[in-house]
Amino acid sequence: MHLETYKAFLQEQIETAIRVEPGVLTYYAVADKKHPSHITILEVYASREAYQSHIASPHFLKYKNGTLHMVKSLELVDVDPLKFASKENP
Repeated sequence: MHLETYKAFLQEQIETAIRVEPGVLTYYAVADKKHPSHITILEVYASREAYQSHIASPHFLKYKNGTLHMVKSLELVDVDPLKFASKENP
């Protein structure tokens, strides 16, 4: 199983994106408790252009190419934001 390697790639990618990309607003990755290899990622971008810039970035491409053989299925879901809240942004 490649789960630990995948998680290392994911952690590096998320930390870099948040640190260097002003258009990446939020990045959450969670694992299903019963199926730890089932990962859900919620990404919030300032704009469609910020998303396009993100998926062309060197750190994202390193993650994408490095985990390509590990990802068995992928579903991208484009959503409309309803409400976001956090302690920093009520």
